Amino acid sequence: MLRQSRGLLTLLISLVLVACTSEPTRAPVKLPTNTNNLSVSTAAFPSPPELQPQVEFWRKVYGVWGRGQVALHDDRYMDIIYGVITLPGSVGEGQNAEQKDFVKEHFETLRDMLRQVEFKTATNAPLTPSEQSLVNHIRRSSGGPSAIAGASERLRSQRGMRERFKRGLEISGRYDAVFRNVFREAGLPEDLAYLPHVESSFQNHAASSVGAVGMWQFMPSTARQYMILNKVVDERRDPVASAQGAAQYLRNAHERLGSWPLSLTSYNHGVGGMQRAQQAFGNDFGSIVKRYSGANFGFASRNFYAEFLAARDVARNPQYFFPEGVNYEQPLNLDQIRLRQSVSAPMLANYYEVNLWELVELNKAWKPGVQDGQISLPAGTKVWLPAGTVSRLAQRGTADRALALAEPVNTARLR
Repeated sequence: MLRQSRGLLTLLISLVLVACTSEPTRAPVKLPTNTNNLSVSTAAFPSPPELQPQVEFWRKVYGVWGRGQVALHDDRYMDIIYGVITLPGSVGEGQNAEQKDFVKEHFETLRDMLRQVEFKTATNAPLTPSEQSLVNHIRRSSGGPSAIAGASERLRSQRGMRERFKRGLEISGRYDAVFRNVFREAGLPEDLAYLPHVESSFQNHAASSVGAVGMWQFMPSTARQYMILNKVVDERRDPVASAQGAAQYLRNAHERLGSWPLSLTSYNHGVGGMQRAQQAFGNDFGSIVKRYSGANFGFASRNFYAEFLAARDVARNPQYFFPEGVNYEQPLNLDQIRLRQSVSAPMLANYYEVNLWELVELNKAWKPGVQDGQISLPAGTKVWLPAGTVSRLAQRGTADRALALAEPVNTARLR
C-alpha cells in the first residue's frame, strides 16, 4: 500500500519544507511565487489583513497552479500549504481513477501524520525530526501553535485552475464592457463584472450539482425574482440578461447589508444568512470569516469574498500570471429586438433572413421547444440578432415588415 510507503512519507515532509517557496508547475513560463504585492484594496472592496492568507491562496489556485497540480492545505488557515503534488499521467478536465487514488493516498497518509503530531503535542511526547518539521510549519502560519489541534480534520485538497481561469479570461473579453455597463447603469461598482470568474469561469454552460445554472450561477428560485424563467425561456442561459439580474440582486443585497464584502458573500450564503452574521459581528468582515459559525456558513461561504478579490487581482494582472499571453475574444457586437407579438423561431428567422441555427446559437435562453418551433416566443421577448441585421433590412427597404413584428432595442452599449 502506498500509504505505508516510507518514500511517500519522505516526499510529504519534503513538500512541507518547500511548499511556500517553490510550487512546481507544468507551464513553460516563470510564474510568481508571492503575489501579495498585486492586491488592490478599495473603499468598496477592502482587503482586510485577516483575509490575506485566503486571498493569496486563491491567487495561486487561479493563476499559478495548473490542473495537473493538487494542493494539500488547511481549510481554515489557508497559509498552511503542506505540499503541491503533481498528478501522474495525462491530465484532462477531470481526474481518472489512477489520479484520484494518487491524491487519496497522499491525503490519507498526510492526515495520519497530522493525527500522530496532534497526539504527541497534546501529550508532550517526543517528536521525530520529521514531525518537528511539520509542527514548525504549522506554528509559523496565521493560526500559530493553536492550529496544531484539529489540523488532521481541517486537511483539504484543492486542484489548480490556471488553465480554466485563463480560458475564462479570454471569454471575458467578449462580455467585460457589457457587464461593466450593466453595473454602472445600476449605480454599482463596475468591478462586480469580475464575479463570473468565481462563479463559472465565464462558462455559460456551467451547471452546479444543486441546480445553479449559467455564467452567473442563479438558482431557479432566485432567478424567478430577477429574470424570466418559464417553459419558454431561461434567462440564466443569457449572459447579459443574467448579468442584469445579478445587478438587481446585488443592489438589493447592498441596500439591506450596506457592505460589499457582506453583499458579495450573500451571493453564496444568502442575504438572511449574512444579516445573522452581521448581527453577531457588525461589518467586521475579518471577524465574520474567522469566528462566525452560523448554519451552512462553511468553507465556500468563508472563502467567497476572498476568491472574488483573488480573481480580480489575477484578471487585472494577466502579464504576471499569464506571461505567455491571453487571446481575449472580441467584444460582444449584436443587435437586439423586442417582439411586438407572439412568433415562432422559424418565422422569426425568415422575417430577419437569418439561419435558424444561427438564431438558436445567439439566443441561449431559448428552451428546446422554442428552438424547434413547437413553442412560440411571447410578445415582449428580447431576441438577439447578428450585428447589422436591423440596418441591413432598413437599407433594403424591408424594415417596415420587420418593425411590424418587433422593435429594436438600443444596443449601442454592446458595441
